[in-house]
Amino acid sequence: MDKRLPFWLRRAMYNLRGGFLLRPLIIALTLGFAGALLTWLEETFPALGQLVPAGLFPSHSDPQVAQVILSGIASSIMTVVSIVFAILLMTLTLASMQFSPRIIVSFAKDRVTQWTLGVFLGTFCYCMAALPAARSLPHPYSPVFAVCGAMLLALCCVAWLLYFIHHISQAISVSHIVDRIASETEGIINDVMPQPRENQTTLEAPPRELETWDIPLLSESSGYIRFVDTRRLVALAKHHHVKIRAVRRVGQFVPAGTPLVLVYKASRLPSDSAAEILGAFDLGPSRTLQQDVEFGVLQIVDIGLKAISPAVNDPTTAVSCVDQLSRILIRFASRELPSAILYDPPGVPRVMIPWIGFEGLLKSAFEQIRLYAKADVAVSLRLLRALGDVAWTTSEPEFRRALCDEGNRIVEGCAEKLGDQEMQPMRTRLAELEKLI
Repeated sequence: MDKRLPFWLRRAMYNLRGGFLLRPLIIALTLGFAGALLTWLEETFPALGQLVPAGLFPSHSDPQVAQVILSGIASSIMTVVSIVFAILLMTLTLASMQFSPRIIVSFAKDRVTQWTLGVFLGTFCYCMAALPAARSLPHPYSPVFAVCGAMLLALCCVAWLLYFIHHISQAISVSHIVDRIASETEGIINDVMPQPRENQTTLEAPPRELETWDIPLLSESSGYIRFVDTRRLVALAKHHHVKIRAVRRVGQFVPAGTPLVLVYKASRLPSDSAAEILGAFDLGPSRTLQQDVEFGVLQIVDIGLKAISPAVNDPTTAVSCVDQLSRILIRFASRELPSAILYDPPGVPRVMIPWIGFEGLLKSAFEQIRLYAKADVAVSLRLLRALGDVAWTTSEPEFRRALCDEGNRIVEGCAEKLGDQEMQPMRTRLAELEKLI
């Protein structure tokens, strides 16, 4: 999503894009307008109707034929729309129960589903827009060109329905779901962390006035921090000659009445500026993938945990989740973290924003799976291999030490549940991981 969009427009576009409203509505209105436009053009230029072969539409002057065709297509399409909605609701229910309720968001953002609803509803709008033109009084008129367009749309709907059923059968497979979440998470990493990681990173020292962050601005509503407009915060801090520090990072919950930001020299702020600063934070009832990399990781972790639960006992799915988590960690480790301190002008710190680091994301990805997979050899071995894969792709000693520590915890936990024969391959993989330090 374009970062140059205003904050409120970006938030509205993200919310609309993630549901069944914006794209289907645009498609339906476009096709409805096309139906009205074609009938108007055909009445204005009667030669368009003569382009339709007589074998395809023998009676060019009988409006009842056009009325029957248009009304039949419209009623049939609405029946198909109800079937599509039933299939979609069944898919959402199955995915929520089988995998995780958090993945419903990714299903709602699926473009094939949105296009399916849009095309079917658009065909209905097209027929309803063209139907009034087929009239018997005062002069019989049949919009044959527009009717042929409706027949063509009906054939497209039949083909699209077959494709939609094929797509849904693939979309509910766990491999497809996990891969899609991982791809979306990688896209967020590319957006939030566009710069490749340098070999030597310089740690930013906090401002000397850190001890004086004593003026809190309290959150007016409860919710998860979904997006932070850093450019707006910097502009406000510069305009009022203050410094702003966010108390919590993206993805964390902020109850109403608790500090959201701390302001240095807040006495300089006018009475209405506090609301402007708080307005730079988008809070909502659920986490989103606007800037929250950890949320994508947690969705995959939820699927993996449910897979290795005693009720499901599906270690293969958990192994697939671990593979995708390693893919995300490799991408994250290769990118430079967003700057925690924003300056304007250079040398003058204005805003401090906390971001999740590599160790925090590593813990979110593997810690819960490690605890619940102590007695599962396949999942624990794949965890160790994933740690080794991530370690091979990064040259940061700090990252490799964190990976090695996580590997030690995996082996120590499995030693409580497994015998020496099962532990031997784990110790071998741990030794290979330790060599990289």
